[in-house]
Amino acid sequence: MSSSASTPVAVQDLQGFKYLNDVLPLLRRLRPCGTASDRAGNRKFFADHYAALLLLYFFNPLLTSRNALLQASQLTKVQAFCGGRPISAGSFSEAQHLFDPTLLEELVTELAARVPDAKIPADWDCLKTLTAVDGSLLPALPRMVWALWKDDSHKAAKMHVHFEVLRGIPVRTTVTTGNDSERQQLRQTLQAGRLYVIDRGYAEYQLFQDIVEGGSQFIGRIRDNAVWEIVEERPVGVGASAAGVRGDRLVWLGCDKSKEALRQPVRVVEVSTGKRDSRGVPEMLLLATSCLEMAAELIALAYKFRWEEELFFRWFKCVLGRRHMVSESRDGLTVQVYVALIANLLLTLWAGKKPTKRTFEMFCLFFMGWATEAELQKHLKRLKDQVGDSS
Repeated sequence: MSSSASTPVAVQDLQGFKYLNDVLPLLRRLRPCGTASDRAGNRKFFADHYAALLLLYFFNPLLTSRNALLQASQLTKVQAFCGGRPISAGSFSEAQHLFDPTLLEELVTELAARVPDAKIPADWDCLKTLTAVDGSLLPALPRMVWALWKDDSHKAAKMHVHFEVLRGIPVRTTVTTGNDSERQQLRQTLQAGRLYVIDRGYAEYQLFQDIVEGGSQFIGRIRDNAVWEIVEERPVGVGASAAGVRGDRLVWLGCDKSKEALRQPVRVVEVSTGKRDSRGVPEMLLLATSCLEMAAELIALAYKFRWEEELFFRWFKCVLGRRHMVSESRDGLTVQVYVALIANLLLTLWAGKKPTKRTFEMFCLFFMGWATEAELQKHLKRLKDQVGDSS
């Protein structure tokens, strides 16, 4: 967490608050959080103030540290937006231990529900709920003792993200220690009615069964040495072959012991990557799925779409969340992650599509007072016209 001195933030450096006003009623629901111990009613800095201040942090590159946020809280504009008053370092540090981050998770879910469905080809309708799941490490300081990873000199947290591919948005996230099990996190956060696409790190047959019993379906890469008993060989059509499908079969997956986990046959689709290994042998992906009737080429496409989550992680860590942590506690970091996701969803709603680096930069320029509102609106209109032209 950076606490070094920074360039003073002046009132003319901050504008654009009206673009964040739509989210303020949602943030006000956080107000009662952390007030139970305040029997005298002396508290003036509340959870919604804390979250609103973090939103400004993500949209204004001038705010590069905790101290910059504290300085900004002295400004009348910021106080009017946050509904608070000047914030001391002690109050800011205390907030990360008082405010329950799970309440922000509910706000992320609500904002995600406002993002409209993507316009997709009719034959992609079966991919509408395609949700990529993966984890990504967030570097932590050695003194963050809770962030267990490799050893005392290598600390990290991990964000586990459910990313709805076609809408291009995160729909669920948890933050754990760096060495926490990704498979167990998915098991604990399963939702009904989704089509989960997962990499081979999640290749656990009991997890596959848990997904099915939870009312969802899966497409998951399995290891190259997986074994099975063939129930039915299926023909590979022209469209599937063009998509790289080289095999399609219904199987009992696993050996005698692992068969106890899966209580029904699954489908294994073999897909060429288009590459060759060091021996010149074509590389293949083995995709296990509970989607018995889906076209094989769509199964291959769904797994290819999993890469969209990797692009989201790159966007989240290198563009949106590229600056310092302002909190070192587990709850404080979780709050910072959730507010970053809220910022991402706001950008999606404002732009009418998955935000790009250019759109984020345009909003930052506007919030810094370097771009006018007319210039920002011109940029947004161009984006919406592009969405209309592609529909």
